[in-house]
Amino acid sequence: MDFEQAGMTDTDRIRPDGGIDVLDPPPTDIMDEETLDPAALAQNAPRLETVVQLLNQPALARVYVYVCYWGPVSPPEIMDGLELSKSTTYEYVDQLVDLGLVDRDDSTRPQQLTADPIIIVEQYVPIVITPTVLHALALQEIDEDVEYFMDRYGAGKLIAALRGAGLHFAGKTTQRMVATDIDVRETEAMMIIYALEPALTVGRTHDPFFEHLFPDVYDQMDLPSLDEVDGAPAESDSHE
Repeated sequence: MDFEQAGMTDTDRIRPDGGIDVLDPPPTDIMDEETLDPAALAQNAPRLETVVQLLNQPALARVYVYVCYWGPVSPPEIMDGLELSKSTTYEYVDQLVDLGLVDRDDSTRPQQLTADPIIIVEQYVPIVITPTVLHALALQEIDEDVEYFMDRYGAGKLIAALRGAGLHFAGKTTQRMVATDIDVRETEAMMIIYALEPALTVGRTHDPFFEHLFPDVYDQMDLPSLDEVDGAPAESDSHE
């Protein structure tokens, strides 16, 4: 699997439950000698490590998403926008630079930081990881409802809930249907759907891969304006 970008040719594989279960077994010839070549596996290893770091460290993912969406930004802007201490901000920035996720321009004062969006799409699992997904995972750092859901169900089901939330805001499903699809209580489905609304609102505007997660409803969601999202810079302040 190419961890930089893989094409999705069958959008029907994305289901309301986010694709928790494999829809069909992958073909037996998917793992050929070229795919399993040690050199190819070694080349992909750093990319895998990068994604694992973001999935396992929501606080780090939160800084990455901020730089990705609002960059170029300076460390002081991150400190103010995310309400982080100076030491914590520079620690995360250094880590993201070391991982190759953030580019740091030292020719200016203060430094300017930028980050390219990443995407992972694997149709046979299926898995979709985009900045919107990372934003949803990072919300557990500031939202008790997301933190509760993550502690109880884990990242996989949170991603499934994100997919369900998008369908709900597009009018394609109800809260009860989302609860059934992802196997949680209806009250929990209602809670997480609205807790994930900020990730959808910001992602729709700033995630270039938003359509990969919602190929069927990306332009149909009834979401608030970006200015209504807590902690998001105003449209006039964003760098595009």
